[in-house]
Amino acid sequence: MHLFWLALFALPALFWTTYGLKVAYGASRLPWLKDYAPAVDSDCPRLSLLFAARDEEKKLPGALATLVAQDYPHLEIVAVDDRSSDATPRILDEFATDHPQLRVVHVRELPPGWLGKPHALQKAYEAASGEWVVFTDADVKFQPDALRKVVALVRDRGLDHLSLLGDVERSGFWDTVLITFFGMSFQLATDLYQVSNPASRSYVGVGAFQMMKRSVYEAAGTHRRLAMEVIDDMKLGKLVKQAGFRSSVAVAQDAVSVEWHLGLKNLMLGLEKNFFAAAGFSLGMVTLQIATLLLFDVAPFIGLVFGSGWGRVLAAVSVLISLCFHLGGDIVMRVPPLYCLTLPLGAILFSFVLLRSTRLTLKQGGIYWRGTFYKLEDLRRGLV
Repeated sequence: MHLFWLALFALPALFWTTYGLKVAYGASRLPWLKDYAPAVDSDCPRLSLLFAARDEEKKLPGALATLVAQDYPHLEIVAVDDRSSDATPRILDEFATDHPQLRVVHVRELPPGWLGKPHALQKAYEAASGEWVVFTDADVKFQPDALRKVVALVRDRGLDHLSLLGDVERSGFWDTVLITFFGMSFQLATDLYQVSNPASRSYVGVGAFQMMKRSVYEAAGTHRRLAMEVIDDMKLGKLVKQAGFRSSVAVAQDAVSVEWHLGLKNLMLGLEKNFFAAAGFSLGMVTLQIATLLLFDVAPFIGLVFGSGWGRVLAAVSVLISLCFHLGGDIVMRVPPLYCLTLPLGAILFSFVLLRSTRLTLKQGGIYWRGTFYKLEDLRRGLV
Protein backbone atom coordinates (compact mmCIF):
# COMPACT_ATOMS: atom_id res chain seq x y z
CA MET A 1 0.00 0.00 0.00
CA HIS A 2 2.90 2.35 0.79
CA LEU A 3 4.36 1.77 -2.67
CA PHE A 4 0.97 2.51 -4.23
CA TRP A 5 0.72 5.93 -2.57
CA LEU A 6 4.34 6.68 -3.41
CA ALA A 7 3.70 5.89 -7.08
CA LEU A 8 0.49 7.90 -7.00
CA PHE A 9 2.30 11.05 -5.92
CA ALA A 10 5.35 10.33 -8.08
CA LEU A 11 3.30 10.59 -11.30
CA PRO A 12 2.15 14.21 -10.83
CA ALA A 13 5.60 15.17 -9.54
CA LEU A 14 7.15 13.74 -12.71
CA PHE A 15 4.56 15.53 -14.86
CA TRP A 16 5.09 18.96 -13.28
CA THR A 17 8.89 18.74 -13.15
CA THR A 18 9.16 17.73 -16.82
CA TYR A 19 6.26 18.69 -19.02
CA GLY A 20 4.86 21.40 -16.73
CA LEU A 21 8.15 23.27 -16.48
CA LYS A 22 8.73 22.88 -20.22
CA VAL A 23 5.34 24.44 -21.05
CA ALA A 24 5.86 27.22 -18.50
CA TYR A 25 9.25 28.09 -19.97
CA GLY A 26 7.78 28.15 -23.46
CA ALA A 27 4.90 30.35 -22.38
CA SER A 28 7.37 32.85 -20.91
CA ARG A 29 8.89 33.23 -24.40
CA LEU A 30 5.67 34.08 -26.23
CA PRO A 31 5.64 37.46 -27.97
CA TRP A 32 3.63 40.27 -26.37
CA LEU A 33 1.66 42.62 -28.56
CA LYS A 34 2.52 45.62 -26.40
CA ASP A 35 6.19 45.24 -27.37
CA TYR A 36 5.46 46.12 -31.01
CA ALA A 37 5.14 49.60 -32.43
CA PRO A 38 2.09 50.09 -34.69
CA ALA A 39 2.83 49.44 -38.36
CA VAL A 40 2.98 52.46 -40.65
CA ASP A 41 0.41 52.86 -43.44
CA SER A 42 2.70 51.53 -46.16
CA ASP A 43 3.17 48.26 -44.24
CA CYS A 44 -0.55 47.68 -43.67
CA PRO A 45 -2.14 45.22 -46.12
CA ARG A 46 -5.85 45.32 -46.92
CA LEU A 47 -7.52 43.55 -44.03
CA SER A 48 -11.01 42.10 -43.53
CA LEU A 49 -12.33 41.80 -39.98
CA LEU A 50 -15.06 39.13 -39.88
CA PHE A 51 -17.53 38.10 -37.19
CA ALA A 52 -20.93 36.49 -36.73
CA ALA A 53 -23.62 37.76 -34.37
CA ARG A 54 -26.79 36.11 -33.16
CA ASP A 55 -28.97 37.82 -30.56
CA GLU A 56 -26.10 39.99 -29.29
CA GLU A 57 -28.02 43.23 -28.71
CA LYS A 58 -26.52 43.72 -25.23
CA LYS A 59 -22.83 43.21 -26.00
CA LEU A 60 -22.72 44.16 -29.68
CA PRO A 61 -22.86 47.99 -29.52
CA GLY A 62 -19.87 48.30 -27.19
CA ALA A 63 -17.77 45.81 -29.12
CA LEU A 64 -18.74 47.18 -32.53
CA ALA A 65 -17.86 50.72 -31.47
CA THR A 66 -14.26 49.60 -30.90
CA LEU A 67 -14.08 47.88 -34.29
CA VAL A 68 -15.20 50.88 -36.31
CA ALA A 69 -12.77 53.04 -34.27
CA GLN A 70 -9.75 51.02 -35.42
CA ASP A 71 -6.85 53.18 -36.55
CA TYR A 72 -6.12 51.12 -39.66
CA PRO A 73 -5.87 52.47 -43.21
CA HIS A 74 -7.17 49.57 -45.29
CA LEU A 75 -9.89 47.93 -43.22
CA GLU A 76 -13.24 46.43 -44.07
CA ILE A 77 -15.51 44.90 -41.45
CA VAL A 78 -17.97 42.20 -42.46
CA ALA A 79 -20.61 41.37 -39.87
CA VAL A 80 -23.05 38.51 -40.37
CA ASP A 81 -26.40 38.61 -38.63
CA ASP A 82 -27.03 34.91 -38.05
CA ARG A 83 -30.83 34.61 -37.85
CA SER A 84 -31.15 36.98 -34.89
CA SER A 85 -34.52 37.51 -33.22
CA ASP A 86 -33.58 40.60 -31.18
CA ALA A 87 -32.29 44.05 -32.14
CA THR A 88 -28.97 42.75 -33.54
CA PRO A 89 -29.92 43.30 -37.23
CA ARG A 90 -31.04 46.87 -36.55
CA ILE A 91 -27.89 47.67 -34.56
CA LEU A 92 -25.66 46.36 -37.34
CA ASP A 93 -27.55 48.20 -40.08
CA GLU A 94 -27.46 51.49 -38.14
CA PHE A 95 -23.71 51.18 -37.59
CA ALA A 96 -23.23 50.39 -41.27
CA THR A 97 -25.12 53.54 -42.23
CA ASP A 98 -22.70 55.68 -40.23
CA HIS A 99 -19.52 53.71 -40.95
CA PRO A 100 -18.87 52.83 -44.60
CA GLN A 101 -16.13 50.34 -43.70
CA LEU A 102 -18.80 48.07 -42.20
CA ARG A 103 -20.75 45.69 -44.41
CA VAL A 104 -23.63 43.61 -43.05
CA VAL A 105 -24.79 40.24 -44.34
CA HIS A 106 -28.13 38.89 -43.12
CA VAL A 107 -28.60 35.13 -42.92
CA ARG A 108 -32.27 34.15 -42.79
CA GLU A 109 -32.02 30.36 -43.01
CA LEU A 110 -29.40 27.77 -42.10
CA PRO A 111 -28.74 25.23 -44.86
CA PRO A 112 -28.50 21.51 -43.98
CA GLY A 113 -25.10 20.21 -42.96
CA TRP A 114 -23.94 23.40 -41.25
CA LEU A 115 -23.63 24.71 -37.72
CA GLY A 116 -24.75 28.32 -37.49
CA LYS A 117 -21.46 29.96 -36.60
CA PRO A 118 -19.22 28.24 -39.18
CA HIS A 119 -21.83 28.96 -41.84
CA ALA A 120 -22.01 32.64 -40.86
CA LEU A 121 -18.23 32.98 -40.90
CA GLN A 122 -18.10 31.33 -44.30
CA LYS A 123 -20.60 33.91 -45.56
CA ALA A 124 -18.50 36.68 -44.05
CA TYR A 125 -15.43 35.45 -45.90
CA GLU A 126 -17.37 35.23 -49.18
CA ALA A 127 -18.34 38.89 -48.80
CA ALA A 128 -14.80 40.00 -47.89
CA SER A 129 -11.99 41.17 -50.14
CA GLY A 130 -8.99 41.62 -47.84
CA GLU A 131 -5.54 40.18 -48.45
CA TRP A 132 -5.61 39.14 -44.79
CA VAL A 133 -8.64 38.08 -42.72
CA VAL A 134 -9.25 38.35 -39.00
CA PHE A 135 -11.90 36.19 -37.35
CA THR A 136 -13.35 37.52 -34.11
CA ASP A 137 -16.58 37.41 -32.08
CA ALA A 138 -19.42 39.86 -31.59
CA ASP A 139 -18.49 40.49 -27.94
CA VAL A 140 -14.79 41.28 -28.46
CA LYS A 141 -13.37 44.77 -27.93
CA PHE A 142 -10.19 46.07 -29.60
CA GLN A 143 -7.89 48.91 -28.65
CA PRO A 144 -7.56 51.44 -31.51
CA ASP A 145 -4.04 50.43 -32.53
CA ALA A 146 -4.47 46.67 -32.05
CA LEU A 147 -4.51 45.77 -35.75
CA ARG A 148 -1.46 47.89 -36.59
CA LYS A 149 0.50 46.16 -33.81
CA VAL A 150 -0.63 42.74 -34.97
CA VAL A 151 0.53 43.50 -38.51
CA ALA A 152 3.91 44.60 -37.15
CA LEU A 153 4.23 41.37 -35.15
CA VAL A 154 3.21 39.17 -38.09
CA ARG A 155 5.68 40.90 -40.43
CA ASP A 156 8.49 40.70 -37.88
CA ARG A 157 8.02 36.96 -37.35
CA GLY A 158 7.11 36.00 -40.89
CA LEU A 159 3.80 34.41 -39.88
CA ASP A 160 0.93 33.11 -41.95
CA HIS A 161 -1.45 32.74 -39.00
CA LEU A 162 -1.63 34.33 -35.56
CA SER A 163 -3.91 33.81 -32.56
CA LEU A 164 -4.05 36.30 -29.70
CA LEU A 165 -4.60 35.61 -26.02
CA GLY A 166 -6.65 38.55 -24.80
CA ASP A 167 -8.31 39.56 -21.56
CA VAL A 168 -11.45 37.77 -20.38
CA GLU A 169 -13.80 39.91 -18.30
CA ARG A 170 -14.92 38.42 -14.99
CA SER A 171 -17.63 39.31 -12.49
CA GLY A 172 -16.75 37.54 -9.26
CA PHE A 173 -14.90 34.83 -7.35
CA TRP A 174 -16.35 31.69 -8.90
CA ASP A 175 -16.09 32.59 -12.57
CA THR A 176 -12.55 33.83 -11.91
CA VAL A 177 -11.67 30.46 -10.37
CA LEU A 178 -12.95 28.61 -13.42
CA ILE A 179 -11.55 31.00 -16.03
CA THR A 180 -8.06 31.06 -14.51
CA PHE A 181 -7.99 27.28 -14.28
CA PHE A 182 -9.27 27.05 -17.85
CA GLY A 183 -6.41 29.29 -18.94
CA MET A 184 -3.90 27.08 -17.16
CA SER A 185 -5.37 23.92 -18.67
CA PHE A 186 -5.39 25.49 -22.12
CA GLN A 187 -1.67 26.18 -21.87
CA LEU A 188 -0.90 22.64 -20.76
CA ALA A 189 -3.10 21.07 -23.43
CA THR A 190 -1.72 23.11 -26.31
CA ASP A 191 1.91 23.90 -25.34
CA LEU A 192 1.54 27.40 -26.80
CA TYR A 193 5.17 28.07 -27.64
CA GLN A 194 5.38 24.90 -29.75
CA VAL A 195 2.62 26.15 -32.05
CA SER A 196 5.28 28.05 -34.00
CA ASN A 197 7.45 24.94 -34.32
CA PRO A 198 6.78 23.33 -37.74
CA ALA A 199 7.89 19.94 -36.37
CA SER A 200 5.37 20.06 -33.51
CA ARG A 201 1.76 18.91 -33.71
CA SER A 202 0.66 21.73 -31.37
CA TYR A 203 -1.92 24.10 -32.79
CA VAL A 204 -4.13 26.91 -31.50
CA GLY A 205 -7.05 28.89 -32.83
CA VAL A 206 -8.71 31.53 -30.64
CA GLY A 207 -12.26 32.64 -31.38
CA ALA A 208 -11.67 36.15 -30.08
CA PHE A 209 -8.84 36.79 -32.54
CA GLN A 210 -7.10 34.82 -35.22
CA MET A 211 -5.57 36.41 -38.28
CA MET A 212 -4.28 34.75 -41.44
CA LYS A 213 -3.55 35.37 -45.07
CA ARG A 214 -6.58 34.92 -47.27
CA SER A 215 -4.62 32.43 -49.37
CA VAL A 216 -3.80 30.42 -46.23
CA TYR A 217 -7.46 30.30 -45.21
CA GLU A 218 -8.42 29.10 -48.67
CA ALA A 219 -5.65 26.48 -48.76
CA ALA A 220 -6.85 25.18 -45.37
CA GLY A 221 -10.31 24.65 -46.86
CA THR A 222 -12.18 27.62 -45.32
CA HIS A 223 -15.05 27.01 -42.91
CA ARG A 224 -16.47 24.49 -45.34
CA ARG A 225 -14.06 22.04 -43.73
CA LEU A 226 -15.52 23.01 -40.34
CA ALA A 227 -19.20 22.97 -41.26
CA MET A 228 -20.18 20.67 -38.35
CA GLU A 229 -17.31 21.42 -35.98
CA VAL A 230 -18.39 22.88 -32.61
CA ILE A 231 -14.94 24.16 -31.64
CA ASP A 232 -14.39 25.66 -35.06
CA ASP A 233 -11.89 28.25 -33.82
CA MET A 234 -9.40 25.70 -32.50
CA LYS A 235 -9.89 23.40 -35.46
CA LEU A 236 -9.23 26.24 -37.90
CA GLY A 237 -5.83 26.57 -36.25
CA LYS A 238 -5.39 22.82 -36.68
CA LEU A 239 -6.17 22.95 -40.39
CA VAL A 240 -3.71 25.81 -40.91
CA LYS A 241 -0.95 23.94 -39.06
CA GLN A 242 -1.63 20.68 -40.91
CA ALA A 243 -1.45 22.53 -44.22
CA GLY A 244 2.15 23.43 -43.41
CA PHE A 245 1.78 27.16 -42.75
CA ARG A 246 3.60 29.13 -40.10
CA SER A 247 1.37 29.67 -37.08
CA SER A 248 1.98 31.32 -33.72
CA VAL A 249 0.39 32.68 -30.55
CA ALA A 250 0.92 36.05 -28.86
CA VAL A 251 -0.22 37.71 -25.64
CA ALA A 252 -2.53 40.67 -26.21
CA GLN A 253 -3.91 41.38 -22.72
CA ASP A 254 -6.36 44.31 -22.96
CA ALA A 255 -5.53 45.07 -26.60
CA VAL A 256 -8.19 42.44 -27.29
CA SER A 257 -10.74 41.70 -24.59
CA VAL A 258 -13.91 39.63 -24.46
CA GLU A 259 -16.95 39.64 -22.23
CA TRP A 260 -17.33 35.88 -22.35
CA HIS A 261 -19.97 34.65 -19.89
CA LEU A 262 -20.19 36.70 -16.69
CA GLY A 263 -20.98 34.74 -13.54
CA LEU A 264 -20.41 31.04 -12.85
CA LYS A 265 -23.90 29.98 -13.92
CA ASN A 266 -23.67 31.78 -17.27
CA LEU A 267 -20.16 30.45 -17.78
CA MET A 268 -21.31 26.89 -17.22
CA LEU A 269 -24.25 27.35 -19.57
CA GLY A 270 -22.00 28.86 -22.20
CA LEU A 271 -19.54 25.97 -21.99
CA GLU A 272 -22.04 23.12 -21.92
CA LYS A 273 -21.86 22.63 -25.69
CA ASN A 274 -18.06 22.92 -25.87
CA PHE A 275 -16.46 20.64 -23.32
CA PHE A 276 -17.74 17.27 -24.58
CA ALA A 277 -17.03 18.47 -28.13
CA ALA A 278 -13.45 19.31 -27.16
CA ALA A 279 -13.14 15.71 -25.92
CA GLY A 280 -14.18 14.50 -29.37
CA PHE A 281 -17.55 13.34 -28.01
CA SER A 282 -15.65 10.40 -26.52
CA LEU A 283 -16.55 8.96 -23.12
CA GLY A 284 -13.11 7.40 -22.92
CA MET A 285 -11.45 10.78 -23.42
CA VAL A 286 -13.73 12.41 -20.83
CA THR A 287 -12.80 9.69 -18.31
CA LEU A 288 -9.10 10.17 -19.04
CA GLN A 289 -9.34 13.96 -18.75
CA ILE A 290 -11.14 13.87 -15.40
CA ALA A 291 -8.76 11.24 -14.00
CA THR A 292 -5.82 13.38 -15.11
CA LEU A 293 -7.28 16.52 -13.55
CA LEU A 294 -7.87 14.79 -10.21
CA LEU A 295 -4.48 13.07 -10.21
CA PHE A 296 -2.31 16.03 -11.22
CA ASP A 297 -4.26 18.98 -9.77
CA VAL A 298 -6.11 17.68 -6.70
CA ALA A 299 -4.33 14.60 -5.35
CA PRO A 300 -1.03 16.43 -4.58
CA PHE A 301 -2.84 18.85 -2.28
CA ILE A 302 -4.40 15.92 -0.44
CA GLY A 303 -1.00 14.27 -0.21
CA LEU A 304 0.57 17.43 1.14
CA VAL A 305 -1.91 17.47 4.03
CA PHE A 306 -2.39 13.78 4.76
CA GLY A 307 0.70 12.13 3.28
CA SER A 308 3.95 11.25 4.98
CA GLY A 309 7.58 10.64 4.13
CA TRP A 310 8.55 10.67 0.46
CA GLY A 311 4.91 10.72 -0.55
CA ARG A 312 4.48 14.10 1.08
CA VAL A 313 7.73 15.36 -0.44
CA LEU A 314 6.61 14.37 -3.93
CA ALA A 315 3.20 15.94 -3.33
CA ALA A 316 4.91 19.14 -2.16
CA VAL A 317 6.96 19.29 -5.37
CA SER A 318 3.79 18.99 -7.46
CA VAL A 319 1.95 21.58 -5.40
CA LEU A 320 4.79 24.10 -5.56
CA ILE A 321 5.30 23.88 -9.34
CA SER A 322 1.58 23.79 -10.17
CA LEU A 323 0.89 26.82 -7.97
CA CYS A 324 3.72 28.73 -9.66
CA PHE A 325 2.31 27.74 -13.06
CA HIS A 326 -1.14 29.00 -12.05
CA LEU A 327 0.41 32.15 -10.61
CA GLY A 328 2.14 32.91 -13.90
CA GLY A 329 -1.19 32.74 -15.69
CA ASP A 330 -2.79 34.91 -13.02
CA ILE A 331 -0.16 37.59 -13.53
CA VAL A 332 -0.74 37.62 -17.28
CA MET A 333 -4.51 37.77 -16.74
CA ARG A 334 -4.02 40.44 -14.06
CA VAL A 335 -5.83 38.41 -11.44
CA PRO A 336 -4.91 38.75 -7.73
CA PRO A 337 -2.00 36.34 -7.06
CA LEU A 338 -3.79 34.49 -4.25
CA TYR A 339 -6.13 32.98 -6.85
CA CYS A 340 -3.35 30.47 -7.52
CA LEU A 341 -4.46 28.79 -4.28
CA THR A 342 -7.80 27.97 -5.91
CA LEU A 343 -6.10 25.52 -8.31
CA PRO A 344 -7.63 22.30 -6.87
CA LEU A 345 -11.02 24.00 -6.63
CA GLY A 346 -10.72 25.04 -10.27
CA ALA A 347 -9.89 21.46 -11.25
CA ILE A 348 -12.99 20.17 -9.48
CA LEU A 349 -15.17 22.83 -11.12
CA PHE A 350 -13.64 22.08 -14.51
CA SER A 351 -14.34 18.37 -14.04
CA PHE A 352 -17.93 19.12 -13.05
CA VAL A 353 -18.52 21.27 -16.13
CA LEU A 354 -17.02 18.55 -18.33
CA LEU A 355 -19.26 15.91 -16.74
CA ARG A 356 -22.28 18.20 -17.09
CA SER A 357 -21.54 18.86 -20.74
CA THR A 358 -21.13 15.14 -21.40
CA ARG A 359 -24.27 14.12 -19.56
CA LEU A 360 -26.42 16.82 -21.16
CA THR A 361 -25.20 16.07 -24.69
CA LEU A 362 -25.79 12.34 -24.29
CA LYS A 363 -29.19 12.86 -22.66
CA GLN A 364 -30.35 15.16 -25.46
CA GLY A 365 -28.68 13.12 -28.17
CA GLY A 366 -26.94 16.28 -29.38
CA ILE A 367 -26.57 19.98 -28.62
CA TYR A 368 -28.58 23.16 -28.96
CA TRP A 369 -26.57 26.04 -30.41
CA ARG A 370 -27.80 29.37 -31.72
CA GLY A 371 -31.40 28.19 -31.62
CA THR A 372 -30.83 24.99 -33.59
CA PHE A 373 -30.55 21.36 -32.45
CA TYR A 374 -27.76 19.21 -33.90
CA LYS A 375 -27.74 15.43 -33.55
CA LEU A 376 -24.75 13.83 -31.85
CA GLU A 377 -24.21 11.39 -34.71
CA ASP A 378 -23.92 14.30 -37.17
CA LEU A 379 -21.52 16.15 -34.89
CA ARG A 380 -19.28 13.11 -34.55
CA ARG A 381 -19.15 12.73 -38.33
CA GLY A 382 -18.20 16.41 -38.65
CA LEU A 383 -15.19 16.25 -36.31
CA VAL A 384 -11.93 17.55 -37.79
